[in-house]
Order: sequence, then C-alpha cells, then structure tokens
Amino acid sequence: MKKKTYIIQLHPNTQAAKAFPSKLEWHLSFLQESVLGVQEEEGSSPSSRILYSYDSAMEGFSAQLTESEAETLKNLPEVVAVRPDHVLQVQTTYSYKFLGLNGPGSSNVWSKSRSGQGTIIGVLDTGVWPESPSFDDTGMPSIPSKWKGVCQQGESFTSSSCNRKLIGARFFIRGHRVANSPLESPNMPREYISARDSTGHGTHTASTAGGSSVSTASVLGNGAGVARGMAPGAHVAVYKVCWFNGCYSSDILAAIDVAIQDKVDVLSLSLGGFPIPLYDDTIAIGTFRATEHGIAVVCAAGNNGPITSSVANTAPWVSTVGAGTVDRKFPGVVRLANGKLLYGESLYPGKGLKKAERELEVVYVTGGDKGSEFCLRGSLPKETIQGKMVICDRGVNGRSEKGQAVKEAGGVAMILANTEINQEEDSVDVHLIPSTLIGYAESVILKGYVKDTVKPKARLIFGGTVIGRSRAPEVAQFSARGPSLANPSILKPDLIAPGVNIIAAWPQNLGPTGLPYDSRRVNFTVMSGTSMSCPHVSGITALIRSTYPNWSPAAIRSALMTTADLYDRRGKEIRDGNKPAGVFAIGAGHVNPVKAINPGLVYDIEPVDYIAYLCSIGFTRSDILAITHKNVSCGVILRRSPGFSLNYPSISVVFRGGKSKEMITRRVTNVGSPKSIYTVNVKAPKGVNVIVKPKRLVFSHVEQTLSYRVWFVLKKGSKGEKVGANFADGQLTWVNSRDLMQRVRSPISVTLKNH
Repeated sequence: MKKKTYIIQLHPNTQAAKAFPSKLEWHLSFLQESVLGVQEEEGSSPSSRILYSYDSAMEGFSAQLTESEAETLKNLPEVVAVRPDHVLQVQTTYSYKFLGLNGPGSSNVWSKSRSGQGTIIGVLDTGVWPESPSFDDTGMPSIPSKWKGVCQQGESFTSSSCNRKLIGARFFIRGHRVANSPLESPNMPREYISARDSTGHGTHTASTAGGSSVSTASVLGNGAGVARGMAPGAHVAVYKVCWFNGCYSSDILAAIDVAIQDKVDVLSLSLGGFPIPLYDDTIAIGTFRATEHGIAVVCAAGNNGPITSSVANTAPWVSTVGAGTVDRKFPGVVRLANGKLLYGESLYPGKGLKKAERELEVVYVTGGDKGSEFCLRGSLPKETIQGKMVICDRGVNGRSEKGQAVKEAGGVAMILANTEINQEEDSVDVHLIPSTLIGYAESVILKGYVKDTVKPKARLIFGGTVIGRSRAPEVAQFSARGPSLANPSILKPDLIAPGVNIIAAWPQNLGPTGLPYDSRRVNFTVMSGTSMSCPHVSGITALIRSTYPNWSPAAIRSALMTTADLYDRRGKEIRDGNKPAGVFAIGAGHVNPVKAINPGLVYDIEPVDYIAYLCSIGFTRSDILAITHKNVSCGVILRRSPGFSLNYPSISVVFRGGKSKEMITRRVTNVGSPKSIYTVNVKAPKGVNVIVKPKRLVFSHVEQTLSYRVWFVLKKGSKGEKVGANFADGQLTWVNSRDLMQRVRSPISVTLKNH
C-alpha cells in the first residue's frame, strides 16, 4: 500500500518513554509489527521509515505510514495527534535608510544596539550562498560561546563555508525527498543536496536580516549604494527546509527542533500558506516551544492579499509581518504615439534599450485557449509578434518568464499589465528584454488605445533610480489581510515592514531573474513579498535583543508594535490602495526601529499566559495539549483568572450574541525613565464608548508593572462602522507626560457578530 509522511505527536513525559534507552528507541517502537499489526515489506525496517525524531520543538516523530497504519497509531493512548505532512511555500539596499537605522547622533539604532552583536538569527528558508559578500565576516566578533550548532557538510558545502558571520548551516530534506521524484528537472537550476541555496530566496532573506555591509551593491547598475542587513553585527545561522517543490512541515519542525538546541536568539520564517487552526499548524506548535526557550519568532503574513482573512502564521507567540513599500522607484514610462504617458516601473538594465526607446508597434494577443494574453511560452504567434512590443497580462506564469516567451516569439519589448486583482502594485523585475510594469488603471488606457488605433505604437523611457518623490510606506497589494480566520480574537498581522522591490544578496551562479536561461550574473537582485518584510523585522528584533538581552520575546514584539507608524514619510495616513489603511492591513502600523529601541512601556507575556488564553477562547484540553504540549485543566485555570485577557499589545474585541459591553485588562511594564507618568488618549471606534481606568499611570521605578482596564460599550442602537462585517477600529495611546514624543499605542479592532 502507498505510504505518506505523517507527523506523530506523543504525550510528553509519559512513563512509557522511560522504558527505552533513548527517545529514538521509544519512537521506533511505534513502528514495530506488533504495534501496527502489519508485516513489514522486505528492506523496510522501522528505522528506514522514520524521518525525524523530535525532541525540543515537539515530542514525537515523523514517519512513512499507510493510511491504515496512521489510523492505528491515532488510537494509541500515548499519541496526541497524527497529522499528514503539509507543504508550504516561501512568501516572496536601501530599506535600512528608509527605516532610519543610520540616523545621526542619539537616534542611531545601530550604535545603541551595537548592530546586533552577540545575537544569533536563525533563518528557515532555501539555504544560503556562503560566498556572497553579504556574509563576509571582516570585523565580526567571535562566535558566541553559547552556540551549539554546526556547519553541516554536503554537496558543494564544507565546514569552511561558515565563518564568524555565517556561523552555522544545516539542511533538512527527508520529508521533501519521500514526497517527490528526483530533484533534477530540465526546467530548473540544479538543486544542491546541502545548505547551499539553489533558488536565491534564502540568500536574499538571510542577508536582509543580518547581512554585512557591502559598499558596491546594485542590480546591474540600478539601486546602487551600500547594502546592509538590518542587524549587520548579528550572526546568522541557516536552516534549509525549502526545496523546488516547497517546504514540508516535517522538515520545518525538524529545523525548529534543532534551532532550539543550537541556541539561536531569533527565528525568521519567510514561509507559510493559507490560515489553518493552531492545533494543526506545525509552525505554531514548534514555535511555541521556541518561545518557551526565550527565542523570538518572526513570520511572514503571506502573499494572499488583498483577500480578507488571508493572513497566515497567526499564533499570538509569533510576530506576524505584512509588507509595505519604500520611496524608491525605478521609472519605466510608456509613451504612446498619441503623446499619452503611462507610468510604469522596471529594473531592466541591459542591451536593447535603444531599440525599445524608439517607437515600436504594440500588440495584444487575445482569444483562443493557449493563454496568449498571459504570454505563456509557446502561446505567441511569431508572425504577429516579430519585431514588436507585446502587452502581457499578469498571472499564471512568472513575470520575467513572460519576457522570455516574448523573446522566443521574436518580440523585442514587453509591457507587463496589471489586472484588476493586482491594481496598482508595482513589483519590479530585472527583465530579460526591455520591459516595464504598468498598473491596472494604465493597462485599461493602454488596451483601449490599442483596440481603437489602426497601428498603435509606443516607446519605453527608462528613468533609473528615483528616491523620495513618492508616498511611502503604502500597504502592498499582495500583503495578506486580517482578521484571522483561525484566531479572530488576536489582531493580525501585527505590523508591516518594507517588502516591495527589496534589493539583497543573490547566489553568484544565478541570473537576477532566477530563471535557468538567464545567463547574467549578479551579487544582488530585487524581490518582493512578505518574505522580504519578515527578515526586516527579524533583524530589528535582533537589534532589540542585543540592546535588552533579558527581554522576553513578547516584550520585544510589544516594543515593535506600540511604536509603529500610522503615517507615511509625508506625515499623511498610510494608504492601502486608494483608502487609508485599516488595522487588518497594517496591524499596529509600519515598523519604526528608531522608536522601538526606546519604547517606554512594554506589554509582557509569559508562556503560561498563552495557555490561559487558549482556554479563554474555548480550545479543548486535547487542542491545547497538541499546541503547547501541556496537559491542563481549563476549568481550574479560568477559575484562578476569571475574565482573563491576554496581555497583547493590540486590542481586539468581538461582541457576540447581542452583548453590548466587554471589558479587557492590560499590564504595562516601565522600561524607560524611573519616574514616569503616562496619560491615556483614546480614539474610540465609531459607535463605541471606551472607558479606561485609571487614566494616569504613575511609575516610581524601572521594571515596575501597572494594570489598567478598558470597557467597550456599544452606543444605543449602534452597529458600529460597517466596514466588512460590522467592524470599527480605533487607538489607545499612553503618552509620557514628561516626553510627549514617547507614545505607547495599541490599535483597537471591534467586531459585531449576530447583532
């Protein structure tokens, strides 16, 4: 019978385990013929069927099982859960300046945090290209004595591939290998069976988080400047869990398991999928254990925006990061023969500009079932395309791949047109032929011109790199949105960070598009996604950890959230398309490391508080055991803490079943000046009265914790502001009376159900 990979979670600290000499022996015992009742096939022993034996991230193992064997194990008393292996996907310079990390004098965050020295950022991704200049260890301090990791040898990767910057590298392939045919594919670059990066994504994210300073960074001349990671003094450890066909949860869990033992300080996961319940979410389960060990976990929110409730990685013990823009543009304007200018963007740097900058006939091939409008390879008729500029709709295939299709059909330039779902999103690429990307409004104008003109013509005008002339940040169209389906009582995403057109390190054996037929070679390239915003926050988290080594992961997340910006660089509200951004798009706001390094107050959370929270929202005993590895009585916990409120930096209130009044409690700890007085300022959600007691918090010393309560009362006859399903938002801010610039802000979301 066909076998699949399952993850088997076992009861922790069970007496049965003590009868075996090791955890592995105990785990192997579940695969014995006497347990499964199925005779093993020749050459298929229990040890050959087990993939990983987990210890730190979860008590359990992953193994190859038939469906009936999985059912048998599910019914054993020592087994908490049996889950099929899931495949996740990765969620895919100048940004450090945009964030103010190199500010003068006292605002220089790198100076305060020693650039993250002494911290270790663990990156779960596609691996690393160790020869990249972003991982040069010149000037790096020695490796922290607490480090327990290794530089795992493998294909084209030796122990000397690591150094004082890249201090560790491992790879996890067993889950992927048993689920897929051989890794070689004629349409893909070769995959290294080692921690070496074959696709570029992991190199890009690792260098964004903790890359060294590189003074001559550019993408074939565009975006030139000094490239630095957010925490250039931090050490980086890479855990390769993603391969060409995705990232398998059995491999991810194994990497988290080892990273905990390796003693990383921060875990950065630019991967995920659609939202799933916490008790089925391997990342949520593994990272709870990491949080218990004091590791701050940062995850990508996902790229399924702007769909409502698309946000992933919503566990309250992880920082969930959406994506925003920066004020750097790469103009690639389309000038129509009638004089009309259509703004676009492009990083095309190569030869052929003169040909594209003269007027060319423009064609848009539609009709049939070949996908010609998307410029799929082989779909474009050469007799129609030869020597012309081609309009290609976004979607189905990769953006750069469309240019290759045009080139193969004899076209000489491309206009990549956003469709309605992409709106005005401007993710640029280092195209193979002269090309530019235009927004949806411009694409409607362009297609109308082509349709109504006998012989439509246009030229492309490239403008290089332009900084500071556009509004930023704005919410990226693709950035996943709340409210959380799996966890609606916590506002997610937590915040946003730069994630559009981010330039960072790239493998030296790949072209900047990553396509196998791109023969150009670079040290840096541009990528967009919440995969890019996640390592920005991971690096800033390392800066805060380096500054305050005794802070909990929750305190660090609080500092990031309560100091986040609601306004762009021009002092106007951050936008989400053509409207102000709501809390389900930006959470607490856009990360501001200059303020986060000195937050004044923090909302702290102990791991045991998360268990009480899960009880308070109705999770069953078995659900909580699966998530937290703790066998608890919710009845006892809730009797001890009636009306429990998780001390989260954001406030999410849901009115259910006709209720018109809700109360929450919060605790803040003074991490600023010894004698501080904070006064509350409330922007109430529409249709809701907000009462805060007390209205002043008077601190006499550092590390002092004070509590306050907030009552939310629906105004008579009100159903809130109707945004989506009876939703309204607001803000609660504690203002330091002696330093009015120090503001500790919590976003408020109010949702009405069954009203």
